[in-house]
Amino acid sequence: MKNLLFLILPFLFFACEDKPHQAINQAQAVSPELHTHESDHLFLPYPDSLFETFEMPEGDVTYIMKKYFIAFLKEGPKRDQTKEEADKIQAAHMAHLGKLADEKRACMIGPFGQDAETDIQGIIVFSVPDKEEAERLAAMDPAVQSGRLLIEVHPWWAAKGSKLF
Repeated sequence: MKNLLFLILPFLFFACEDKPHQAINQAQAVSPELHTHESDHLFLPYPDSLFETFEMPEGDVTYIMKKYFIAFLKEGPKRDQTKEEADKIQAAHMAHLGKLADEKRACMIGPFGQDAETDIQGIIVFSVPDKEEAERLAAMDPAVQSGRLLIEVHPWWAAKGSKLF
């Protein structure tokens, strides 16, 4: 099952990128006149006006910083399911994560490596307006509902349109 997880997750692992707006070129600084407008994001689930943002000038450029929410998925207290039950929960967990990605509510999802020093299993970066919405979406995860995973949500700032490299 872990091998399947590592085959599937790369397809879900993508950067928090507001694709409909072309003026902000992935992780590049923008000038203030290139700010996005709500009308630019017709395909995103939440209007821009609901998000906290600020401008961060650095030299000749200005970065538009946006508040995201990062959820740490931790090992939960109920991990005694049979292999068949755990496999069903994992399949439902993956379907839930896929849906969040498809709906553009989560823009980065991925597991952590095996590390005996931590109970953190993975992360989800939510592109939602507030912590309550991130917690609500994370709580809908079948792995969280079953007790196999616990969630811990924190605000996280990144330059709007950032991309991993």
